[in-house]
Amino acid sequence: MLSVLSGHTDCVYSLLNKGASVEAKDKWGRTALHRGSVTGHEECVEALLQHSANVLVRDCKGRTPIHLAAACGHIGVLGGLLHAAQSVETLPALTDSQGYTPLHWACYNGHDTCVEVLLELEIFHKAEGNTFSPLHCAVIRDNEVAAEMLIDTLGPAIVSAKDGKSRTPLHAAAFTDHVECLQLLLSHNAQVNCVDAAGKTPLMMAAENGQTNAVELLVSSAKADLTLQDAEKNTALHLACSKGHETSALLILEKITDRNLINATNAALQTPLHVAARNGLIVVVQELLAKGASVLAVDENGYTPALACAPNKDVADCLALILATMMPVSPCTVAPTLPFSAVNHYTTSPSKSVTFDSLPALRAEHSSYCSFNNIGHHDGFYKDEELNDSDSETY
Repeated sequence: MLSVLSGHTDCVYSLLNKGASVEAKDKWGRTALHRGSVTGHEECVEALLQHSANVLVRDCKGRTPIHLAAACGHIGVLGGLLHAAQSVETLPALTDSQGYTPLHWACYNGHDTCVEVLLELEIFHKAEGNTFSPLHCAVIRDNEVAAEMLIDTLGPAIVSAKDGKSRTPLHAAAFTDHVECLQLLLSHNAQVNCVDAAGKTPLMMAAENGQTNAVELLVSSAKADLTLQDAEKNTALHLACSKGHETSALLILEKITDRNLINATNAALQTPLHVAARNGLIVVVQELLAKGASVLAVDENGYTPALACAPNKDVADCLALILATMMPVSPCTVAPTLPFSAVNHYTTSPSKSVTFDSLPALRAEHSSYCSFNNIGHHDGFYKDEELNDSDSETY
C-alpha cells in the first residue's frame, strides 16, 4: 500500500510478483487500489488491475475505487477502473453508504472530464442513490459546465428533481447565490415558485441567507411570486428582515406595491415592519413606512412595531406603560393602564431559520447543502493518519 501511495511502480510489481495480496485491507477497509485511486498513480493502478484487483471492493464508508477516482478527478485512473468494471457480468448499483454515486462526487467536486466519462455509461443514466441528485451537487458548487452536461444528457426533466426535503436544484443554486446556475436552470423551465418541505421557495432561501444576486435575479427576471408564505407564514420579505439582510429586503420591497403584502403577518402575527424594526434595519423601516406599513399592527403578544424594537420583554412592558400614560386624556379621565395580559412573552425570533443539509465533504464527515445534504469539503476519503498509518512520512 505504501508503494502505491508513493507511486513506486517497480516496487509494486516486485511485491505482487512475490505474492503480496492485492486485496489486503487496512483498518478502514481500503485496499491498495483505493489508495491508488486517490493518489492518481496510473501505472500502479494498472499493475494492481493486471493482478485482478477488485474494482468494486468497498471501504468502511461503502466507497469503491471508482468513487474515489471520480471524486479526486483522476480521469486516467477512472477510465481504467471503468474498463475493468465492464468485465463484471452484472454491475451493482454504485452507491456508497450515504447513497452517493461516483457521478454525485464528480459533479460536486467539479471534475468535468470525469462527469463526461461517467455519463457515457448507461448505468449512470438511472436516478439511483441519494435524492440529492448529481445536478443538486453541481449547482450548489457552481459547476455550471457539469450541470449543463447533466441536463443535455439526462434531459431537462432533471431540473425538477427533489431531494429528501423536497428542495430542487433551483433551491440549491439560490441558497449559494450561484447566478449562472440559476439562469441555466430557469432557461430549462425550472419552476421559480416551487416549495420545499418547509414551504420555502428559492427566493425565500436566497432572501433568508442574504444572497443578493440571487434575490435580484429571482424578483426581476424570473418574476418570483412575492406573496407566497412558508410553513410559518413568513414571506420572503419577512425572512430577509429576520436575518438583517437589508439589501435583500430592499430589493424585494422595490417590487411591492400592494399595501396588503406590506402588512402581511406571519404565524406570530408580525408584519415585516415588526421584524425590520426589531433588527434595526433603518432604511427598510423607512421604505416600509413610505409604502403604507401600519404602525398600529399588533403581534400575538400585543406589541406594535414600536414595542418590537425593545431588546426584551421587560423593556417592552415598561415602554408600553410609558406610552400608554403619554396618551392624551381629558381632565376627568384616568390615564389608561396597559393590561399585562397583553404583553406576555416577547418573541425575539420572527421565524425559524432553515439551513441546507451540507453535502458530504471530501475531508470531513457527511453532515449537511448545505447545511444542504452531505457531501462536504472535508469528508475525508482519507485523513492523513489513514493514508499513512505507519511512521513513514511517504504521504
